[in-house]
Amino acid sequence: MTLIWATRGRAWGFRFIHNGGAEDPLPVYNDVFSGFMDELELCRRVGERVALRFPDPLGRKDRAGRVIPHEFVVSGSLAEKINSVEDGLRLVWPLVAEEYAGSYDRAIRAGAGQG
Repeated sequence: MTLIWATRGRAWGFRFIHNGGAEDPLPVYNDVFSGFMDELELCRRVGERVALRFPDPLGRKDRAGRVIPHEFVVSGSLAEKINSVEDGLRLVWPLVAEEYAGSYDRAIRAGAGQG
């Protein structure tokens, strides 16, 4: 399984937290989310990858009061199990929830994660 994860925190802007092992995850991200940038929730299969977007499950917001979206590009065996946003919340969110809880209020380095 590889996981690209982009989100923002209370006081830090949108960035890649996990890069899925790619030096530059942006081309992959753009490929799967192309044409769907305005959807609040999304589960879209593109080849062997799944684009997944959902609002923060705990309703956390940034300093401007906007609900924080979490965006993932999932591939590998986990992607085969994701067919809906609900599947993503059940299968992907538990993989990152604790990490996000620890970083939401503090600044983090862009592209910090490798997974």
